[in-house]
Amino acid sequence: MLEIVGDDAVHRVEGLPGESAPVGLTLALGRLRTLGVTGLRVALPAPGHPLGLSGPPEFNARALDAEEAVVCYGAAFGLVPEVYEAGPEGDVHVEVVWHVLPVREAPPADVPSLGEAERELAEALRDATDVLSRLDVAGSGPVAEAAIDAYRARAERGRKVLAPGYPPRAVRVLELSQRVGVLVSLAYENGHGGAVSASEMVARGAALRPVERTARRAQVAAYNSVVEERERGVR
Repeated sequence: MLEIVGDDAVHRVEGLPGESAPVGLTLALGRLRTLGVTGLRVALPAPGHPLGLSGPPEFNARALDAEEAVVCYGAAFGLVPEVYEAGPEGDVHVEVVWHVLPVREAPPADVPSLGEAERELAEALRDATDVLSRLDVAGSGPVAEAAIDAYRARAERGRKVLAPGYPPRAVRVLELSQRVGVLVSLAYENGHGGAVSASEMVARGAALRPVERTARRAQVAAYNSVVEERERGVR
């Protein structure tokens, strides 16, 4: 979802209660609202880390396959995207079908508060920088410069992704999590002089996985912060 919402893809929603066929995204959001949905949470699960999910197993399995999902707040529904290309050669476009499935009404797994996410990210940034230094990625010249340019472009998009009403801390957390994500990508992909053997590749993965996990947790915390604040206010 983070990659596809806002682009030129064609979105349809399948499995809505009361609908026998897929409907457009705008109609689907309106229908969900009439069913009691007042907010949407992002989930970014990965193998061994059901981040943002609450079950049941069928929904979790499909979300893990897609590596992303949306969980409704106010009604027990979740949406999992299926992305594919359609159209004749030379005029191919992306289509996204969001499958509506029942979810368990329970707190989402492993989502930190914004404050926790910001503190964890500061430590993760230090860890990522340390890994980069040990792999000699920081001295990789044009590769590092290109990654920095990509981060700046991504950060600008991140500012536009968060709608009005998000707390300023959510913007900071999202941008920092994106920066950490770029550093992790650098360390995985561009470490000359590092990870040239199987054991070194294993060591690199072991060092980076906790950093990557922290960045994903922070992204979810940022995107879901408005819903989380609303829920705390109800309690």
